[in-house]
Amino acid sequence: MNMITVAAIQTALADNPALNIKRISGWVRDAAAQGAQVILPSELFEGHYFCREQREEFFALARSAIAHPTITHFQALAEELAVVIPVSFFEKAGPAYYNSVAIVDTDGSILGTYRKSHIPDGPGYEEKFYFRPGNTGFQVWETHFGKLGVGICWDQWFPESARAMTLMGAEILFYPTAIGSEPHDPDLDTKDPWQRAMIGHAVSNVIPVVAANRTGTEGGQVFYGHSFIADQRGDKVAELGREEEGLILARFDLDQIERTRAAYGFFRDRRPDLYSTLLTGDGQK
Repeated sequence: MNMITVAAIQTALADNPALNIKRISGWVRDAAAQGAQVILPSELFEGHYFCREQREEFFALARSAIAHPTITHFQALAEELAVVIPVSFFEKAGPAYYNSVAIVDTDGSILGTYRKSHIPDGPGYEEKFYFRPGNTGFQVWETHFGKLGVGICWDQWFPESARAMTLMGAEILFYPTAIGSEPHDPDLDTKDPWQRAMIGHAVSNVIPVVAANRTGTEGGQVFYGHSFIADQRGDKVAELGREEEGLILARFDLDQIERTRAAYGFFRDRRPDLYSTLLTGDGQK
């Protein structure tokens, strides 16, 4: 058996990076004490979700991935606890800005950075004002505990992202996210479609999925929690509530999942020769 224990952290976040980093660090320690080996915080956890509105002063929140103080902090913590931590951050690279994740391995090293590929634009989620579409392509990281694929929030709605990472050898998919109420439509709640979309990735790729969301209210925008872990069947094996703060864990046998994936035949029976339409923007060859 090749076992791995994963965790997702869900918490409300203050408009105070030092406080948030301290809070997330405490949950990381708790998760590690319970046996977690890969621990996922939510998207852009350093502060409030600033993309609710277009304000140029928020560009000052971005930092280079090199010697980034938050990443450096979690490098030290990952090394101390011998865990893997995908660290979400607002990245400045020259004149460009990205929504990024640095993958920190158990020795504190940064395996690399993934830049969010799909950038949303709508009321309350005006990310195109801040972020360029990522130029890293989808990535799979060979960590101490296994091969991990990481997408960021809006990436989680696209089946192509999950399929690409699984084809690249990912054994588990991780999605840090910030999702909640829609300011333009108070009656619109996308919690269930959000979970169903990612559960579909789990089923179609025969792969566990880990999602970490924030909770709480920020400037009238309510983030609805419900961080969850689904197994390779798409069954939710752990979930937090809408307002609950804490962590969830699950343990998987990666060797068994690999055998199950092969037995289902989804990758045996794929017909990439017929999928050229997927490479177009409008379905026209």
